[in-house]
Amino acid sequence: MSALAILPLRVSGLGFRAAGAAILAEVSLTIAAGPPMLILGPNGAGKSVLLRLLHGLLAPSTGHIAWAAPGAQAAQAMVFQRPVLLRRSVAANLRYPLTLRGLPRAEQARRVAEALALVGLEGLAERPARALSGGEQQLLALARAAACRPQVLFLDEPCASLDPAATRRVEEIIGAIAARGCKIVMTTHDLAQARRLAGEIVLLHRGRVMEAGPAATLLATPRTPEAAAYLRGELLC
Repeated sequence: MSALAILPLRVSGLGFRAAGAAILAEVSLTIAAGPPMLILGPNGAGKSVLLRLLHGLLAPSTGHIAWAAPGAQAAQAMVFQRPVLLRRSVAANLRYPLTLRGLPRAEQARRVAEALALVGLEGLAERPARALSGGEQQLLALARAAACRPQVLFLDEPCASLDPAATRRVEEIIGAIAARGCKIVMTTHDLAQARRLAGEIVLLHRGRVMEAGPAATLLATPRTPEAAAYLRGELLC
């Protein structure tokens, strides 16, 4: 039996406060199956907090997050700007979440091999994960998420600390994962990257949604002055 589809994800009136300050306020959006959604905005706009709320790492102060089916936590994954890797080999990092899910060893081995091939780390399977370069560690984090075959993959600025060559490779992997039917929801501060990857864009400013819609339309003809200023590089905070 196939897994229940967890999309669309409906977010209504979402708010989050920390230390008495409003980080997000009245965020409402719908995340449906389809091309990657990129979340843009100046520093401090609340992009990373929004992703953590959607992933379930934080509890909202107000509002609701509603998945289309139960069991959504097991059908989605997240990759952080700085990969969180175990003090184990590359292959062991890939096997760990699969073991937690109770997959048979033969299926684990198949998925590990498939994930290593996806990111080009086949020759490094037994190397300690934390001995990899920064770009290789990010590829491993993507591979680990892909091995779990999530329906939704949250990515928090996965290329922020990478050089151009590593960034291109990570973007290729993201494209390959999206082509398999996984919904990518990704934060970035890089407009050029958004133009390359996004099918949809959400623009945040001071914890609120400035504008949202198809990437081609929003980037070419923003409807709000704030969005236009951001796209011109004039809205920095």
